[in-house]
Amino acid sequence: MIVPLMLLAPAILIALWAQMRVKSTFAQFSRVGSRSGLTGADVARLLLRARGLPDVQVERTKGFLSDHYDPRTRTLRLSEATHDSRSVAAIGVAAHETGHALQHADGYAPLQFRSTVVPAVSLGSRALPFLVLLAVLGGAFHSGGLLAWLVVSILSLIVLFSLVTLPVEFNASRRALALLENGGVLTVDEMGGARKVLDAAALTYVAAAIAAVLELAYWAMMLFGGRDE
Repeated sequence: MIVPLMLLAPAILIALWAQMRVKSTFAQFSRVGSRSGLTGADVARLLLRARGLPDVQVERTKGFLSDHYDPRTRTLRLSEATHDSRSVAAIGVAAHETGHALQHADGYAPLQFRSTVVPAVSLGSRALPFLVLLAVLGGAFHSGGLLAWLVVSILSLIVLFSLVTLPVEFNASRRALALLENGGVLTVDEMGGARKVLDAAALTYVAAAIAAVLELAYWAMMLFGGRDE
């Protein structure tokens, strides 16, 4: 998909900075061991039990920072760097994913909405490059054709998904920090490190939302500015 660099430049720069920030921050606090001696998996199970959710499974998964909570199977999957590590960074990430499990248990509306639209967003994202190519080659943006409207509709859904993701992630981080502090899992100085890791991770979602909005703006301008009257 070809988008003018001037339009996407801010999003590209923010995304690159966010990726570098989260990697460097995670690496920094991965070298700081927690005084509790607990692994990320230990902390996740401890917090789940404390909230009366022992039936949520905690599993190891491959990939760097591939940690996620699957509400369909009520499974919390932690990457190897999180699952087996006793670092402040690992404990912070594990607590964050536990926060998503608590959101699910509490019926947190933004998470429920995001889970509902995930299949449509996933399908639309995979089909989008081909639809854009067909729309451009067929002149659909110039004529206001159906394919152009379909592209803009899919991008609108992706923007909505990205914007809803922000409160979901921020809320999970707030829950995580509260759980760690109230449970006495981390000391005061260790809490500062966990907070920095989660703040850096949040920037990646902000960057994704900005990129989605700019991409929608470009193709919407192509449709409404280039179509024949």
